[in-house]
Amino acid sequence: MVLVQVLLGDITQVECDAMVNAANSQLRRGGGVDGAIHRAAGPGLQAELTSAHPDGCPTGSAVLTSGHLLPCRYLVHAVGPVWRGGRRGEPGELESAYRTALALAAGAGCRVVAAPLVSSGVYGFPLVEAAAIAVFAAGAAPPPVERVILVAFDRQAVAAVSRAISV
Repeated sequence: MVLVQVLLGDITQVECDAMVNAANSQLRRGGGVDGAIHRAAGPGLQAELTSAHPDGCPTGSAVLTSGHLLPCRYLVHAVGPVWRGGRRGEPGELESAYRTALALAAGAGCRVVAAPLVSSGVYGFPLVEAAAIAVFAAGAAPPPVERVILVAFDRQAVAAVSRAISV
């Protein structure tokens, strides 16, 4: 069984085997979590993404890179959906992004994964629903993943994740 935890803080400071990035489909440095991860990882991250994935990554999927200057071996760039009211498959796309990211981390032999609440920032995914999907997907992570740390950006997000964990 996978241990799912919540942590209030800066994901770029979390020591783990793999860190999930809330990426955009072009895999270009953006804002929010993505911008913070790119800044902390250094310029080699964008160079690796551009070289290895010139066509980007579709929504609902993910790609794996090295961790560069971050306290992790790997980064998993998960592309979540932009919220458009929930009737265009956004919940399924978000779950797929998490599942793909966790499968890539597992395939790389990772045991501890840190992840943000993908799509819950500027992409507008409702926080409570995003937290529930993140917790559900994290709990179903394949071996050898043993622990998923959902890193929240504020107390409201911590509360949403904590509620989802307790259900």
